[in-house]
Amino acid sequence: MNYLWMMYRFSLDQLMELAGLSVASAIKTVYGGYMEKPCLVVCGPGNNGGDGLVASRHLAHFGFSNITILLKEPPVKELFKSLLHQAQKNRVKVSYDPTQFNEASSMGVVVDALFGFSFKPPVRKEYEPFVNILYTAIAKSIPVASVDIPSGWDVETGPGNTLFMPQMLISLSAPKICSKYFSGPHHFLGGRFVPDELAQKYGLILPQYPGTDQVVRIV
Repeated sequence: MNYLWMMYRFSLDQLMELAGLSVASAIKTVYGGYMEKPCLVVCGPGNNGGDGLVASRHLAHFGFSNITILLKEPPVKELFKSLLHQAQKNRVKVSYDPTQFNEASSMGVVVDALFGFSFKPPVRKEYEPFVNILYTAIAKSIPVASVDIPSGWDVETGPGNTLFMPQMLISLSAPKICSKYFSGPHHFLGGRFVPDELAQKYGLILPQYPGTDQVVRIV
């Protein structure tokens, strides 16, 4: 990611927009039949959460009609404030109360945009209620789509002691090492913005994207 900023002059908001569009595209591809059901987007405080904010807006544009963003607290950074404002202007609701979603039984799809590749276990106590929503959804067979890395996983060693296994993983730019532990039915890659020069530099063997699609199915 840093190379995209420094060497190729991508801005952070530009990368988030591309990532969030990829996430929403993958979700629409698999769960397009859930558009009338509630969609919960659980966003963390970092860039992974920013991708979730963007994805929620694109999901609204794609026809998902009942979307709620769940945050621990209102964003402080101007970029995140803007992304939240844009989502709200597209009929996306916002909640700061995880207890509203403890049952999760009415959810159609849950988007896991809580933690990203910089996360190191264990989960801090203040985020346990948010992670528990993801676990509850899985236990009730509600589809969970994780952004880049399933929340609670280590970027290299994977799930560790957690049993969290989402139904969908949308890897961004390139699959992370931990993705080899993913055994869910739907693995997509979103990263049509990775320059060929960068892929060659790091020996990335990336699949071809079909047509004008923003994502490509890996599994």
